[in-house]
Amino acid sequence: MSMQTLSGRRIAVPETRELDLFAAMLERRGAAVLRCPLVAIKDAPDPAPVLEWIRRFAAGGCDDLVLLTGEGLRRLLGCIERHEPDLREAFLRELARVRKITRGPKPARELRELGLKPDIPATVPTTEGVIAALRGERLQGRRIGVQLYGTDPNRPLMDFLTAAGATVLPVAPYVYADQADDAAVRALLERMAAGEVDAIAFTSTPQVERLFAVGPEPLVRDALSRTLVAAVGPVVGEALRERGIEVQSMPSGSYFLKPLTNALEQALGGRNPAA
Repeated sequence: MSMQTLSGRRIAVPETRELDLFAAMLERRGAAVLRCPLVAIKDAPDPAPVLEWIRRFAAGGCDDLVLLTGEGLRRLLGCIERHEPDLREAFLRELARVRKITRGPKPARELRELGLKPDIPATVPTTEGVIAALRGERLQGRRIGVQLYGTDPNRPLMDFLTAAGATVLPVAPYVYADQADDAAVRALLERMAAGEVDAIAFTSTPQVERLFAVGPEPLVRDALSRTLVAAVGPVVGEALRERGIEVQSMPSGSYFLKPLTNALEQALGGRNPAA
């Protein structure tokens, strides 16, 4: 049984896909978890463009593949399974053949589950990290598939690859949608602003975006100023810092839920519990 290192702490969790897993990790350590999933991850509403991209990829249409998220690879395989299962063998064969560039540990983990591994892992799990990893590579004339992060067009990466002479073939296999209703989000913000919540742990940038979209912004800033703000990794941390929010807790080197839980334990050790 885990030590109750978070006993008496109230921690807000805006995670969706792995909400139960993350909540269980915190609860085993004694925390009271306030569940408020801010965004849902859904398949692309129109599978046709995704299937067209998959067919092109399976037919040998790419030399390289940039995987920005583990979710993206899972959704591509799910799209094949639901709509055109006969493509799976050819897709996996090409996935093994092409040069694979990963933004962080999650797409690398998904590859390992398929018996594969990244060829060029970004040292820093950000778009800038991917660009840095590719800067010394010869990209002229290469056909590079890019699995996007939601529907974000990622102009910095697109512009870099295009300027390097590559043909860029993006695919967006999933989208983000609202999960908790606005009233529930505002209720959480009011509790945070009242000092009733010890920490909030962000695990994706759309969660940050949704919080500010619901607002109002003065309430969001007041709530976050009275609550320890944790981020699962540098991409989420940068989204918060761009909005002027100080990140007080973040894992170092491994950006998963367990290291985030450990970081919260360390960060909350010297603070008084919320009232």
